[in-house]
Amino acid sequence: MSRRPPLGAPAVWQVVMEAAGYRCHCTAGTCGSRHARSELRCHRTADSYRLIAAPADLLLTAAEAAALPAGELLAWCPQCHTGALARQRAAARDFARSQAPEPAGLFDL
Repeated sequence: MSRRPPLGAPAVWQVVMEAAGYRCHCTAGTCGSRHARSELRCHRTADSYRLIAAPADLLLTAAEAAALPAGELLAWCPQCHTGALARQRAAARDFARSQAPEPAGLFDL
């Protein structure tokens, strides 16, 4: 891999990567990995992986994410992005279930 920006929004990608030191921003537990062997931060860099710029809140719509300034985006390696997205979706489902009204029981009147 290389530190070449993607085709879309290369200037934004460059700003995000420079702020991250060309290293995945993921920290302990965000993606499900503790990253214990790399000071609690993902060890993957743009030298070996195709890093992407994405918001910390991965549940934003594409339009919401595109409207964010570069300062609100993080560098993500593909593995951490996938893991963090799955964890955020699960947390959102759990929250939605906790907010749903209890179904009426058979003997409730």
